[in-house]
Amino acid sequence: MKACARLFSASLLALCAAQAVHAQSPHSVVLVHGAFADGSSWERVIAKLQAKNDEVIAVQLPLTSLRDDVAATQRAIARAHGDVVLVGHSWGGTVITEAGDNAKVKALVYVAAFAPDKGQSTGELASSYPAPPGSAALATTSDGFLYLPAPALARDFAPDLPSAQQRRLPVTQGPIRAAAFSDKVTHAAWAQKPSWYLVSTQDRMINPDLERAMAKKIHAQTREVAASHVSMLSQPDSVANIILAAVGQAK
Repeated sequence: MKACARLFSASLLALCAAQAVHAQSPHSVVLVHGAFADGSSWERVIAKLQAKNDEVIAVQLPLTSLRDDVAATQRAIARAHGDVVLVGHSWGGTVITEAGDNAKVKALVYVAAFAPDKGQSTGELASSYPAPPGSAALATTSDGFLYLPAPALARDFAPDLPSAQQRRLPVTQGPIRAAAFSDKVTHAAWAQKPSWYLVSTQDRMINPDLERAMAKKIHAQTREVAASHVSMLSQPDSVANIILAAVGQAK
């Protein structure tokens, strides 16, 4: 009986501690990864956000369609205890543009991400600027999913990461259904929600000039970082700082 009582007391203390954290942090951060990645791509940013006592949820996208990925993101938003700052990287920007049309979402943060307009697909948006070098390396599976071979992940996706980390990227890579890039968004959340945009000036997967143009179109508070496509891994301080800026102003 004493052991049970101690276990109950420990559980109660843990619950109270969790509630105290949420009371201190009225906003939750929901992180949406891009294609050729998974939720672990945010690992270095997650640690920095948790150090500030922010609730953080990293979505695991199926990468099968815009509809499916939005549904996964909406489930994460529903789990969040507070109002949400919704963050998207790359393809995840398209997802948050649609999923951000949710009353709990108070701000959007785009990290080297697509920000399509209502009625526009990611493919249409990408083709509006000269193709970046990394697009030439895309490979397709027999059932229509796109992926990046290991050499391209190192050369184009994450050239500013240490070689040991580059070798781990193929292990967690998430292939994306090619047809998803033709899915059109039905809502452009950035038209109603305050937005932030972090441009990766050394990006080889999305044209940096397109990133700047998207940031301007959505009237985002914009910063730039000398990083590859995966700034959240190579420059986590810059990514965490722009997210925290959004959290601070969304209060």
